[in-house]
Amino acid sequence: MPSQPSTDPAASAARPSGPTHAPYLALLGAPPVFEAPLHVGRPNIGDRARFMSRVEKILDSAWLTNNGPYVRDFERRVAELAGTRNAIAMCNATIALEIVIRALGLKGEVIVPSFTFVATAHALQWQEIKPIFCDVDPATHNLDPRRVEELITPETTGIIGVHVWGRPCAIEQLQEIADRRGLQLMFDAAHALGCSHGGRPIGSFGRAEVFSFHATKVCNSFEGGMVTTDDDELAEKLRLMRNFGFAGKDSVIYLGSNGKMSEVSAAMGLTSLDGFEDFRAHNAAMHAAYSEGLAGLPGLQLIEYDETESNNHQYVVVEVDGSVAPLNRDELVRVLEAEGVLARRYFYPGVHEMEPYGSYQPTAGLVLPQTRCLSERVMTLPTGTAMHDSDVTTLCGVVHRAFDHAAEVREHLAAEGA
Repeated sequence: MPSQPSTDPAASAARPSGPTHAPYLALLGAPPVFEAPLHVGRPNIGDRARFMSRVEKILDSAWLTNNGPYVRDFERRVAELAGTRNAIAMCNATIALEIVIRALGLKGEVIVPSFTFVATAHALQWQEIKPIFCDVDPATHNLDPRRVEELITPETTGIIGVHVWGRPCAIEQLQEIADRRGLQLMFDAAHALGCSHGGRPIGSFGRAEVFSFHATKVCNSFEGGMVTTDDDELAEKLRLMRNFGFAGKDSVIYLGSNGKMSEVSAAMGLTSLDGFEDFRAHNAAMHAAYSEGLAGLPGLQLIEYDETESNNHQYVVVEVDGSVAPLNRDELVRVLEAEGVLARRYFYPGVHEMEPYGSYQPTAGLVLPQTRCLSERVMTLPTGTAMHDSDVTTLCGVVHRAFDHAAEVREHLAAEGA
């Protein structure tokens, strides 16, 4: 909980105005307003008793892994949420991406955004497939189909779109390009559980979509991933590949790996799904509180969600235009960190600047102006069930004070060599 400022009228009256008064920001010497750090993506825990009951049943059955009943139930419920015939649980979303990429026969070059988490590219490079980094639409933060078309070469075999922040890609345009150019299209839907496009749940677009159930996601299975698809043949191949290619007790019929989800992870996933609607409603309320608290601040834009679609409001995303705002994004992050608010510069830097890509493709940034711009402007703020309206109000108050005293903040950061 945030520590509250003094409400003693005498103390307030004695507090002088001007640059010599007592510090009003932790960066400038005041106590942090939050005693315990606020994290972006603090896990939603859900009903502990229900989870522990499931764990007891796992221990009683001694069925800890290998496609147990909780894994199968988790798959069924995710398939219902995604509106697909098939959902294949995996140990995490990165392995899920790698297995789908392998199952689709991708090779050569695959077009991906650079404005994403590094795992999207790693899943390709790990298999010696070259990620070709494409720029994004500055309004949606997702792949720009016009730029995708420009990057296709004879070596291109596929496109991986990422539904950044749970807001859907330009799905129809990407599918048209893929169909016309003979390419595979799949989606990294790590952010998009329970979101929709055109009233249709995300999960059934492209050849397959991959969800994340990492601890930081709106629903988590500690670690976990899920592939959804309406392609029954592909689904069967994925099931083989996640379990060493076993088709029976002693029958290995396909090349595979170990991508299985454990029963205890599935139990947590089911518990998260039980609380999903509450998590989603809480996130929406936090987003509305941020919208109110940050309204009117120059150079700040809170990323909105299409309320005609289903959303999970998993991310509170702010663009800071340093040419208009009194402080730029990095300066504001420093202010918030001092107060115990661990805001994140998602996604910074662009993946094309990380290794090994910075060395492999040193000129990639020349065609990524929007990615560079966003990577210098975007930050995400804490949300989830660990946050409350009062926390948001306090946090937004810090931003207002920082903007009001921007000159002193910048002077202090300059003195620190920031």
